[in-house]
Parts: sequence; C-alpha cells; structure tokens
Amino acid sequence: MMTTAGSFLSGENHSPSPIISFIKSQKGNPLLVSDKYIFKLNKTTTTRNDSNQLNSDGMENLLDTMTKQIDAVEQEEVENDPFPDLNPQINTRKPQQSLNGDIHAWRKSHSIKNKRTPGIFRQLSQDNMRLTLCLPNLACRDRLVRTPTVIMMVGLPARGKTYIARKLARYLHWTGIQTKVFNVGDYRRDAVKGYAGKEFFDPDNTEAVAIRNLCAQHALEDMCNYLQNEGEVAIFDATNTSRERRRTVYNHCVEACYFRVFFVESICDSEEVIQANIREVKLKSPDYKGVLDTVAVEDFLSRIELYAKQYEPIDDKNDEKDYSFIKIFNCGERFLVHKTRGNIQSRVIYFLMNIHVLPRTIYLTRHGESEKNVQQRIGGNAPLSEAGKVYAEALAEYIENEKLSDLIVWTSQRQQTIDTAAKIYAPKEQWKALNGINAGIFEGLTYREVAERYPEEFAARDRSKYYYRYPGGESYHDLIARLEPVIMELERAENLLVICHQAVARCILAYFLDKDAERLPYIKVPLHTVIKLTPMAYGCMMESIPLSVEAVNTYRSKPKNCDPNRAVAEALNEFVELRIEPITGPTTTQIIYENSGTAIETTDAFGNRIKRLDSVTSDTILNNSFSSVHDSLTKQASYVNPTN
Repeated sequence: MMTTAGSFLSGENHSPSPIISFIKSQKGNPLLVSDKYIFKLNKTTTTRNDSNQLNSDGMENLLDTMTKQIDAVEQEEVENDPFPDLNPQINTRKPQQSLNGDIHAWRKSHSIKNKRTPGIFRQLSQDNMRLTLCLPNLACRDRLVRTPTVIMMVGLPARGKTYIARKLARYLHWTGIQTKVFNVGDYRRDAVKGYAGKEFFDPDNTEAVAIRNLCAQHALEDMCNYLQNEGEVAIFDATNTSRERRRTVYNHCVEACYFRVFFVESICDSEEVIQANIREVKLKSPDYKGVLDTVAVEDFLSRIELYAKQYEPIDDKNDEKDYSFIKIFNCGERFLVHKTRGNIQSRVIYFLMNIHVLPRTIYLTRHGESEKNVQQRIGGNAPLSEAGKVYAEALAEYIENEKLSDLIVWTSQRQQTIDTAAKIYAPKEQWKALNGINAGIFEGLTYREVAERYPEEFAARDRSKYYYRYPGGESYHDLIARLEPVIMELERAENLLVICHQAVARCILAYFLDKDAERLPYIKVPLHTVIKLTPMAYGCMMESIPLSVEAVNTYRSKPKNCDPNRAVAEALNEFVELRIEPITGPTTTQIIYENSGTAIETTDAFGNRIKRLDSVTSDTILNNSFSSVHDSLTKQASYVNPTN
C-alpha cells in the first residue's frame, strides 16, 4: 500500500516509513536523508533557509516519490527475511495444534502502530502549515538522550533473571521512569493450557519451538508498541540463550524501531544458589501447580539441561562485541560491564551492583508521637510527647525480643527520631536524607492555619499531592530524588531498623510495595507501628505490627472536593484520630480509624488467614487467597508485650 502524506502525518498504520532528517550539502542544497537513501531537494522546496522546515505543499509530493522507491526495497526485504517469525510486518503463521491439543484463544490482532516510527521520533508539529521533522538518521541516533531503551535478559533458567527484571522495573518505576516487564513465559502460559512437561523445551521439538517463537514474537510486538506510545524502558524477560535469537531481536529493536538495547546476562554455576532458586521460586510457578515437589524439581532440572544444549553466552570478543551489556556472576560476586551508553544504562548498572539476594529484614517505623503531632503542626524538630516516650521504650523492647545481633539503626537528624532510637542497644547512624519533607513557609503551621491563610495552595496540594511543591520547600517527587541513595544502601544492607517521618516512610514503602505516584502520598503509616519488610523473590512481604501505644492520627485521606473556595471544615473533615484496640482472643487484631473504616485480620485455629482488610491499600481479601507468587504480600499482626 502506498504511504501518503495524510496517513504519515495522522499516525495511521502504513507501510514502514523511513527515518528522515534534513541537512545541507556543501553547495547549500537541502538533502533529505534516510537510513538508506539521500534525496536532493531544490532550494525552492523549502520555505526559508532553515534546512529542517518544509512546507505542506511539497510534503505530499516528496513523500510520494520517496515511498515509491522505498516500498519496492522494503518489499524485497520482506520476501527475503530470514526470520519471518520475528518480523511482525510479514508474519502469517498461525499456531499449530499443540502436543495435547491445548492451544486456546490467541489474540487475533497483534499489530504495531507505526512500526518503524517510534513515539519520540514521530512527533510532528504543525504551525502555519509548516512541519518540523525531528526524525534522525543512523549517524546521529546514538547522540539522542531520550531514546526508549530495551533491557534484554539473558541466561539459563533458575539464574534469577525474572527476580532481577522485576526488581529493576520496580526501581525505575519508583524513580519516575515508565517501565514494564514483558515475560515471555507468561505469554507461553497464556497461549498453552496446562504444562506439557520438559519435552516442550526440547530444541529438537520443532512444533514446540514454533509455538515458543510465536510467543516471543507476540511479546516483542507488545513491547515495541508500549515503547512507541507511552513507555520509556521495557524489559524483555526470556532466556535469549542463542546468539541468533539475540541478534534477531536486537536488529528489530535497533534498526526497525530505533530503540537502544542493553543486555543483562545472569551467569551462575553455584549449585546451592540454583537449588535454592528452584525451591523458593520455580516450585510455586503455575507450571507446577498440583505437582509433587520432587517431580517438579526433577522436571525443571531436565528443562535446564535442554536449554544448556543451545546456550551461548554473550560474546564480547567477536559477534557481539558492539553490544552494550552487563554480566552478573553468581548473584553479584563479579560483574563485567561493556560499552555503556546513556543515563538509563548507567543507572541500571549502578542499581544491579547494589542488590543482593541474602535473607534480611528491614524494620520501618515513624518516630514516636511528638508534641507537634499532638498540636497537628507540620514538620520541624520537636520533643516526644508522653505517649511518644512510652513508644520509644516499647520499640526498644520489641527490637530486643527480635534477637537481631547484627542490627543497624538509621535515624534522621531530627530530634524526634533520635529520641525514639535512644534506648535501642545497636549501632546508630543519622541521615540528613531521612529528614521529613521540607514544608517551606508552612513549617510549624497547622493544617487548619494553612487552609485558612492559603486556601489556593491547600487546594493545589490536594489536587496533585505527589508533584505539589511547598513554597520554599519540597514535593514528594523531590523527596524521591533525595532518597535514591538511601534506597541503594537499603538494597546493600542486611538487618536494619529505619526510624523516620511519615512522608519518608511512604516513599520507602512505595519502593518496596511498588506503589505508583498517585497512591504514594496516601499510603497509611500510623504512628507507634512497626512495619516489617521481608524482600522475597518477586516482591516484598509486609507485616504491620502496632505496639499498643495510643497516638493521634496524622493521616488525611484524599478529599473529593479540591476547590480553593470550599469551606475550611470541608477541607479538613477527613482528619481523624486513630485508636488501636486489641479484640479478645489471640487470632484477631483490629485497628480502628474513626470515620475511615477498620483494618482487621482474622485467622482460624490453625493460623490460616480467613479475612484481612489491608491497612495500606484498603483491599479486602477472603479465603486466604491473598496474593499470587508475583505480588507483594501484606498482612496485619498483633504484638503482645511479654512483660504484661
């Protein structure tokens, strides 16, 4: 089909369009340059001497001439494509009947809009009938800094690829980079009902290979579509064990879609680590639902052997020497970094060099109730209230009963956190980065005073709490940037207690629980409660442990009315006090939020959770089916003072 100027500019589906830019020749004539062609233009074609401006009258004729020549070449390439399964432009293969006749309901459409014109390149502005083309040719592509990035995982099964992919996606998403994981295994499970056994992964099984290639193709198409629209980083989570597969995907991403590609290869020869990964992760996979553990382990080890037959590590000497990559050996014992390009890749490397998989627990709590909390004043230094002092003693007792010989305590540099940690017998460090959010000119005021004196500012913060910056102060977005070094050290640390402030605790929880920017400022972090975080394979288990010391509530729900002309009473009507009341009986803990509902967990006589209202997300979960293996886990737990 002929590509017209109208379809090119409207963003409709069309034949592959060239990446084009305008330059001037030595004689001053404008040249239209694509990755394959150079078109010489007359000076009269442009509306002025600026070489990257072209009037709309000449655009249609120009594109018409170009596409006649380019379509002919593209059609020749399509006919001679050596990898049709991974070319979404020409693939016509339909999945064959599977080994057990279990393939179901493939999506009928996997088309990619503007396959050869990625989102950041296809933005054309029209002003007074002039079009500014900002599409680069191959020569200048590496100089662009906002190019979407594909992170391609490489390695045998049970090497922690999915663990790394999900952890990396969570970190990038937390920093504000739109990131998504595309796991080819999920596409396979979606396409094939049930698990066909290790034979499905035999490289000599041509039928199964065709099905797996088709699943990889669909994942690749969805990934490219994501990056061409709203995404910034996509993680292609698959084994990608052969050089041929890596080259095919790389060429498609770089040459057809104009993305950057960064490889992350996980290499592990420690049998202890591999066996632990199989036990803790793979046995819980949907592939082995209802299968005995011994049978599942034997089958998975056989699957690894089948992949090992075709595994080719990234070759940094010959065929793959131009790739950008990092190799991780034995979960971080050693790293090999090769040809890093750009800020995203540098941040990825920095993050991967700081994570570890050793078992550890992070305890997170706010300082004890301060006098400013009682007065409902914002920010600043303040001594503990009487209830806050009681909590400091209860916290020290709780930590002592946890029997953590290697515990480190982090506090902010503000008095209330230092006083809260005073009676804990453990090494302590003070972090300026853990100080509470800077409220600027509102420091020391109450919410009522802000609502009365600055109604427009108060309403503006309610409308966009994450991005709102206090006059002369900070926003939650600023706070995330300030806390990034803290997160890196949290990833490196082992057992740790962090005593901080409400906004800081929310940011840390948002990282571990993977909460988005809209929900982050409304995560509930009540006073006098210890939050126990246990990192797991695909998420983080969170336990919320109230220490039964009364405190005021500093939580304020997102208001429905954000008009600056609203009554002060309406702006403040969801500011309520908190009381914690243990219910009679050892199996239930109730947390009561006046006018805001109840957080409650109930277990049966065998300790199984039968009902829970999540105090962080306000989700009700029944029948003990509270999470899949890939989700963050949360639960409520009561703490009984052993001295009572």
